[in-house]
Amino acid sequence: MKVLIVDDDALIRDGLKILLELEKDFSVVGAATNGKEAFELCQKERPDIVLMDIRMPIMDGVLGTKLIKQHMPAIKVVILTTFKDDDYIKEAIKSGAEGYILKNQPSDSIMECLRTVGKGNTVFEKEVASTLSMMLKEEKKTPTNLNLSTRELEVLSLIAEGLSNKEIAERIYLSEGTTRNYVTVLLEKLQLRDRTQLAIFYLKHF
Repeated sequence: MKVLIVDDDALIRDGLKILLELEKDFSVVGAATNGKEAFELCQKERPDIVLMDIRMPIMDGVLGTKLIKQHMPAIKVVILTTFKDDDYIKEAIKSGAEGYILKNQPSDSIMECLRTVGKGNTVFEKEVASTLSMMLKEEKKTPTNLNLSTRELEVLSLIAEGLSNKEIAERIYLSEGTTRNYVTVLLEKLQLRDRTQLAIFYLKHF
């Protein structure tokens, strides 16, 4: 997987580059010091995953994520930061980030998080997931007229757990193709863009 590193700290950028290049399945295609540079490099290099810091000069990671996801939605963004701030978490997820992890965890754990996101899943570090869940419960509003079948709701709940189509298919005994169709129908019915938004929708409303 091609990875773009975004951090205003040169030591962090260099350290992450060394760690990623030790792994056979990762290739670092560039490094940026802020969200604006990240967006420009994404247009040029088209990485699979952007590893994005939050607090940076010129353009922060939240706005950088928003720009990347608006113009290049296939690129996955994982926030890697020292800040477990409720507002940052909420805004990063709203902007389309597929993951939000903290820098104080082992390097092996960061690599596995990137692999998980690369497979189409979402990853939120335990503390972050707990904070996000609490925030969403506070905003909880049960929608009416969803017009979703029992099976569609079941698939939606498993997406919220971070399962891939293959894992969902195995869990509820469907083919992977049928599961993919359910995901497409859910996106159309709920008028959402991607799996991350489906997961957030379920957590927020159920």
